[in-house]
Amino acid sequence: MSDSRIQSIRARQVLDSRGRPTVEVDVHLADGSFGRASVPSGASTGTHEAHELRDGGIEWQGRGVRRAVANVGGPLAAAVTGLDALAQREVDTRLVDADGSPRLERLGANAVLGVSLAVCRAAAARQRQPLYARIAELAGIAEPAMPMPMVNILSGGLHAGRGMDVQDFLVVPAGARSIEEAIDFAGRVRNAAVRVMEARGLPTLLADEGGLSPGLATGRDALLLLVESIERAGLRPGADAVIAIDVAATALWDGAAGAYRLAREGRMASSDEMIAMAAGWADEFPIVSIEDALDEEDWTGWRRLTERLGRRLRLVGDDLFTTSLDRLAQGIAQQAANGVLVKLNQNGTLSGTLDVVAAARAAGYAPVISARSGETEDPFIADLAVGTAAGQIKIGSLRCGERLAKYNQLLRIEEESRAPFAGLA
Repeated sequence: MSDSRIQSIRARQVLDSRGRPTVEVDVHLADGSFGRASVPSGASTGTHEAHELRDGGIEWQGRGVRRAVANVGGPLAAAVTGLDALAQREVDTRLVDADGSPRLERLGANAVLGVSLAVCRAAAARQRQPLYARIAELAGIAEPAMPMPMVNILSGGLHAGRGMDVQDFLVVPAGARSIEEAIDFAGRVRNAAVRVMEARGLPTLLADEGGLSPGLATGRDALLLLVESIERAGLRPGADAVIAIDVAATALWDGAAGAYRLAREGRMASSDEMIAMAAGWADEFPIVSIEDALDEEDWTGWRRLTERLGRRLRLVGDDLFTTSLDRLAQGIAQQAANGVLVKLNQNGTLSGTLDVVAAARAAGYAPVISARSGETEDPFIADLAVGTAAGQIKIGSLRCGERLAKYNQLLRIEEESRAPFAGLA
């Protein structure tokens, strides 16, 4: 065991895909094994997410993370130095205890998560394991699997300056038989979307996750454009490619008005009207998944939504659940949603995240491993999706280095592991 003890930990401030500071952590073990991890950051964030510690002040417009970096080298390093890196849960428990606050507000979830992930990577190096294999071992997964990607094509909401009310429209390459073919299908749809938009005189500006931002007036307009793009790519809507939507409705909720503000459409909508809108889309278009169709606290609406559409669609909670075991348990008890978006930085530790995936699977809720809008070049979530056999991954579009790092890692894993492809199932 002595060779796998954590010997030293250090951190630094680096930049994410939006040019904003984030935390990167290095962990060295006694035998010389090394692990490095960097922490993503979200734009559309749920109220109940683990706390991202920022410095405030003038530097980096208040977004600096020097306090979080100092906390890695100080109290967090003190808490876990000397522990066995192979004992991931013990390490994560010590990190959480060192913070001592409900949402990791004191030392910062960004500091805690950086250490947690870097320890896992160092342990994989120590064991001479691929990272996905180490994660599978921790998750109790006997057969890792390649996930079906959900690829961002059109963006609005907080990812694109609210150019559209709905945040993301994604293509799911349902007819693909491998990760390589799935990425090819998605790339063909994205390139076709560019051609369709150019022909219409629409802007092809990039949003935070590399999606295209056409600024269309309604969700139906975006869906029509996406279906046309699938057809122009030489694929069959509903067979070769289907559609997923991220409404990000919490960002649309107007508490004072008690309704959802659809600014581009110039109207307010009740929960029932939002549900009816989602149902109308599903009747007209080949949609298989809708994420955050309602506000994070609209539990009554979520129950009605699930009762109406849960047998035919994957209804995914992101802001609703924030990768929290307690929030997920509440949703399961209330029969709200049937899928959970899984984001490491919403939870704060790898062990806590794996617990959410396990609880979701036990309840029949589909886990969807997800990136954030402010990403780094660290491809950890690619290995996480394979190692947990989650079946689905949401990285962003097929543009920008921080997104491509994850897609490229999936291609490498597919080649070396020969893990089966989850497919649409």
